[in-house]
Amino acid sequence: MPDGANPIRTPFAEAAPEGEAVEVAPGVLWFRIPLPMALDHVNAYALRDDDGWTLIDTGLNSRRTIALWEKIIAGPLAGVPVKRLIVTHHHPDHVGLAGWFQGRGVELCMTRTAWLFARMLMLDEQATPTPEQVQFWVDAGMDKDVLDKRLSERPFNFADIVHPMPLGFTRLIEGETVEMGGRVWDIRFGHGHAPDHATFWSRDGALVIGGDQLLATISPNIGVYATEPGADPVGDWMAACEALQPHARDSQLVLPGHKLPFTGLPSRMRQLIENHHGALDRLRTHIAKGECSAAECFAPLFKRKIDEGTYGLALVEAVAHLNHLHRLGDVTRRRREDGAYAYSIAM
Repeated sequence: MPDGANPIRTPFAEAAPEGEAVEVAPGVLWFRIPLPMALDHVNAYALRDDDGWTLIDTGLNSRRTIALWEKIIAGPLAGVPVKRLIVTHHHPDHVGLAGWFQGRGVELCMTRTAWLFARMLMLDEQATPTPEQVQFWVDAGMDKDVLDKRLSERPFNFADIVHPMPLGFTRLIEGETVEMGGRVWDIRFGHGHAPDHATFWSRDGALVIGGDQLLATISPNIGVYATEPGADPVGDWMAACEALQPHARDSQLVLPGHKLPFTGLPSRMRQLIENHHGALDRLRTHIAKGECSAAECFAPLFKRKIDEGTYGLALVEAVAHLNHLHRLGDVTRRRREDGAYAYSIAM
């Protein structure tokens, strides 16, 4: 390979127009489902089985997305029944229409943790921020203007964009296999972005379904939330990358949850690990200049301006990196007069 050549390649220049498909491998279709946010799409896939289709992920619950799936089912899926839906992880853009598909008689397959999180969050609907959520924001040093605005608004609820999910699912188990699209796939779990995130590795070595665990050009958000404020998803993420890395091959076509399918997974796995080591080093250097809260760590972590639309994701990711350094013993923290935790380099 010439010096400077990028080993990560995207064989497909772009996604198909909305409602149409790209065949990325025999019997494997790729769809792009729109999202109403900065990351404006999620990828979904359909794999042809003898008795119908297996789908991977769904998009959010909205009239637009339902209409799009009805168009896909009548069009690219040729009216052949959808028999099974596999959801890689519990985030709304991936599980949003699982309940809608279940209502059409489709079998839902998820990891147990992903299903439990989705069901729990569906039932946890709040009209105002909970005291625990507010305390989490204060702990992180949320900007006062942002905090005041959030206190005056109805918070985001999972149920706003996820279809009601009935009881019952089929559990995906790490280390077992699943047959779909005429292939046998090994089930391997990722962690960090979402707990027990399912990835699928075809035994013929041709394909990997990566969800948000394996993305080519962006890194998934790795955040800490009020549900588990002491969590260490950065540590979970790096451990998962190390565990998955030995299975990566240059020849595999990775079907990710966002952006374009790609090859060159071994190089990408190294990047995903190195990116967070680099972020942690920059954070240590920043904290060495003086104690700071999570909200005061955006510059070294992200190296770009954080606006209102990205503030929430930046805050939870900053907490995640500080939690990891705290667990390593690299930093200490104290409660400041404003209520926020301030972090200092451990002496």
